[in-house]
Amino acid sequence: MMTMKQYLVDTFRFNDHANRQVLAKMKELPEKDEAVKFFSHLINSQNKWIRRIAVYPKDPQMSWWDPVYPLDDLEGEWKKSLDAWLALLAGKSETELFEDVKWVGFDGSNWTAPLKDIALQLNYHSIHHRAQIQAIIRRQGLEPDFVDYIGTVYRKIG
Repeated sequence: MMTMKQYLVDTFRFNDHANRQVLAKMKELPEKDEAVKFFSHLINSQNKWIRRIAVYPKDPQMSWWDPVYPLDDLEGEWKKSLDAWLALLAGKSETELFEDVKWVGFDGSNWTAPLKDIALQLNYHSIHHRAQIQAIIRRQGLEPDFVDYIGTVYRKIG
């Protein structure tokens, strides 16, 4: 049976694989700004959540949308934000993933949720914005790559 920890690591790794495919396609876009903004937002979201947890009860005062990274910096910034989450998960026991963590919310009040739910949010959030980037790619006349999860696990048997 798969543990929640392994599920979260696998999901972060799937999103890493799919996001890197999308990032490669983004480099071919005639108009890159909108896609770069969404990809930067994914990085900022991962960074902000990890900081929110680390500095509680302080508010890290980070933006969800800024900075917007230069296209050439996205891969490295993505890797740093991903590595931070993988390291956090590696240092947690299965039980700790189900324990509540606290953070200061957008309204200045204190909030709490299990760590696993924050990690799940980040991964589902990545899928959402990756779909938006895929739509941008198609709208600009390019064919998006196949980045569905099933494409990473299916095998031809006949």
